[in-house]
This record gives sequence, structure tokens and C-alpha cells, in this order.
Amino acid sequence: MFNFLQSTIYVQISPDRLSMRDVKSGQSISEIPELAISAPPKQKLLGIGAAARAAAASQNGAILVNPFAHPRSLVSDFTVAEQLIKAFLSRLVGGPSLKMSPVVVIHPQGNPEGGFTQVENRAFRELGFGAGAAKVLLWQGDDLTDQEILSGQFSSRGQMCE
Repeated sequence: MFNFLQSTIYVQISPDRLSMRDVKSGQSISEIPELAISAPPKQKLLGIGAAARAAAASQNGAILVNPFAHPRSLVSDFTVAEQLIKAFLSRLVGGPSLKMSPVVVIHPQGNPEGGFTQVENRAFRELGFGAGAAKVLLWQGDDLTDQEILSGQFSSRGQMCE
């Protein structure tokens, strides 16, 4: 289903955890989805994941942001979420510039009443493209195995969203 030279990354997003796995190599990263930003006016990224809290504590005026922690929507800060996904992706596949843009399968975790809205689905897709993906697929349902992703034969306990 996918180009054998291209990485395929499975991304699971929840307020408590951001997990990414390269389904071909098996490399993975899974951490709290937090980002530390220095105080204005020159805001810069200080740390991500587990290192974000220590980075925020060590710098006066720094803020700690979890862009996936909001009571009504999984994406509460689109810009920060995009930067966080981009940083995690860079850490996973190596280096700030992706050699070949990966295919990204985004799997928002949770089951909001009525499902995720079209607006949320579009936000998840845009997050993937903004982080450097060549193609973004959006999955809602049970967790996927590497084999399901690589074969394109997805579980009947979920659906690919348009």
C-alpha cells in the first residue's frame, strides 16, 4: 500500500500521551504531550515531552503547554500541537529535515460523544501535513497493528475518516 522507501508513522494522540511508531523499523517514542516555551517577546522552544517540565522550571517566565488537554476538544492549541508533532517526528526519524516525507496515520484517542467533528478531523489532518507528512490518514477505532497499517487491511472495529 505504501512506498517501501517512505517511512510510515503511526501517531496516537491523547491528552496524556503522544506516541509515534515507525511501523517499518519498529522505532517508537511515547511521552507526555507537553512543550516548554520561553517567555515573550522572543518565544522559543525549550523542551518537549518529559524534558519540557524541567526546561520550563529552569527558565523564569517559561510556560508549559499541553495542546491536547481541553475538556471539549482534543486539539486546544493548533500551533503548539503542530510544533510538538513536528518535534516528535523529527526525533523519531532523525534530524530536523525529513529526508523523505513520511506517510502518517493519525489516531486520535478517546471516544467523544457523537464522535470527532469534521472540524477536529480536519485539524488532525492539517497537523500531519504541517509536521511534514506527504500523506495523512486519519483512523478512528481500536489501535492498529503494524501489519494492518502496512497491508492497508484495517480492523473492522474502526474506520478511516474522510
